[in-house]
Amino acid sequence: MEIALVVVVVIFALGFDYTNGFHDAANAIATSVSTRALTPRRALLMAAVFNLLGALLGVEVAKTIGSGIIDLTADAGIEARQGLVMVLAAVIGAIVWNLITWWRGLPSSSSHALIGALLGVGLAAGATVHWEVILDKVVLPMLISPVVGFGIAFLAMVGLLWGFKNANPHRVTRRFRLAQTASAAAMALGHGLQDAQKTMGVIVLALVAGGFHTGTDIPLWVKIAAASAISLGTYSGGWRIMRTLGRKVIELDPARGFVAETVAASILYTTAFVFQAPISTTHTITSSIMGVGATKRLSAVRWGMAGNIAVAWVLTIPAAASVAAVMYVLLHAVLG
Repeated sequence: MEIALVVVVVIFALGFDYTNGFHDAANAIATSVSTRALTPRRALLMAAVFNLLGALLGVEVAKTIGSGIIDLTADAGIEARQGLVMVLAAVIGAIVWNLITWWRGLPSSSSHALIGALLGVGLAAGATVHWEVILDKVVLPMLISPVVGFGIAFLAMVGLLWGFKNANPHRVTRRFRLAQTASAAAMALGHGLQDAQKTMGVIVLALVAGGFHTGTDIPLWVKIAAASAISLGTYSGGWRIMRTLGRKVIELDPARGFVAETVAASILYTTAFVFQAPISTTHTITSSIMGVGATKRLSAVRWGMAGNIAVAWVLTIPAAASVAAVMYVLLHAVLG
């Protein structure tokens, strides 16, 4: 019976990965599409390919999700069936929040939805929650990464404007439109590196809970499955959120789009490889867009929309945790 439940959990986890892909497709390509550096379909294809590649580049973030948030091992007093029900409830909670924010066109964090959902089921089931990991690798990066993204993007854009102040505007625009192809690819690679790994971690969490895997190593089939799911989701597109990031926060030009993507991608690589922290690609790119936009003038940023996005950011972890906790109570009553 446990093997059937493991299969169900893996299917739902890959379903979350798919929603992550189309929910966060805008993170990689909204700026490039809005500045007409790439056509929408070409941008989605490029993002899907680089998401796939990025997902296969590392496993440290996956290990943080798979063993660092809650403990579902037998040593922690969690039986196999209970652990699997917890993982299933967490994945469903994250999917529900992803769909709600996608429908509203709000670029919330799929990463924090998943982490919040794991936290919710952990508390509901009385499991061991690794609060020090949540503080060090979730809460602090959640607070710091948008500030860093905004600040670095602002300074980088100021430096670029100064460096090209005497250049021909049309020639500069044309060159940065071409450069955005590379920066969008870098952003998509970073998205795959961060977000696909989180699903890998959840699948390993389910395998460990079901007694089908030990340790934190990520099997090759898990890497390929998660990478493929997020890539397919990305290719399906997330047009509602793309319009928000590409147009509703600020009207971007190619130079600002290039800087925003480059800064955000650099932060994603640093946090994944150096700190093994599962940060939000959504928070990072959105704050970078605001940073480059503020170099026009502060009023150029549509702060009302930015406020709505910030509210979604704050609500994501508790909302996903609440949905997942309710799902755990229901599933535990049905499945035992």
